Amino acid sequence: MSDTVLYDVTDAVATITLNRPDGMNSLTSEMKDALRGAVERAASDGSARAVILTGAGRAFCAGQDLREHGDNLAAGRDLNDTVRKQYNPIVLGIANMGKPVVAAVNGVAAGAGASLALACDLVIASDKSRFATAFTGIGLAPDSGMSWTLQRLVGRAKAAELLLLGEPLKAAEALELGLINRVVPADELAPASVELARRLAAGPTAAYAAVKTALDHAATNDLASALAKEADLQDEAVRTSDHRNATEAFLKKEQPVFEGR
Repeated sequence: MSDTVLYDVTDAVATITLNRPDGMNSLTSEMKDALRGAVERAASDGSARAVILTGAGRAFCAGQDLREHGDNLAAGRDLNDTVRKQYNPIVLGIANMGKPVVAAVNGVAAGAGASLALACDLVIASDKSRFATAFTGIGLAPDSGMSWTLQRLVGRAKAAELLLLGEPLKAAEALELGLINRVVPADELAPASVELARRLAAGPTAAYAAVKTALDHAATNDLASALAKEADLQDEAVRTSDHRNATEAFLKKEQPVFEGR
């Protein structure tokens, strides 16, 4: 794996770190391939039951590396390959992962960088972080799932405003809008995100995967379909060891211990 993306597992938490701090973790082609590989690795890593996505230095991710993009445009190459072959698989890999993914936003999250954060299940941000859609500022349409996630978080009207005007949001504003889950002081971000991810890693992994699947299905289907999907997922969940053990622990007035199966 490229050193532009770091991967580590500690206490059942896989941490994926975007590691181009001098470039505000803007995404080169090499870095996108490495990030896709890290996401796929986390999904299949049996030692990891929760995932943190974060950035090194003062930025989470400033989006596409525009220097590389400018060179590509000059050479007659457009964005189609990078959106379809790099960004889309990364976002789908995060969204479809059968494990909870926490975005620890340590600074600027702009363009595709903001899209990556919003693709995660929970977002905890430093009080120094900023969020910006940024796409129209360089004459582009939204990508990396921004049109899907943003309006589901803040509603269509606010999503249209954020995408059309591209004005950055402070962390507190993003929290008030429901765009993110928590804001903490900058020096508390790392321990707070690890604590949250460890809590998730100690939980019922299969049930968490079912929650993600149920929410995604319900977002684009009617009530009857959502009820049917919930029933299917519940049929699977009730057969897990975690459910049986937790039920026995409840009856014994003990705390359940989840094994993620």
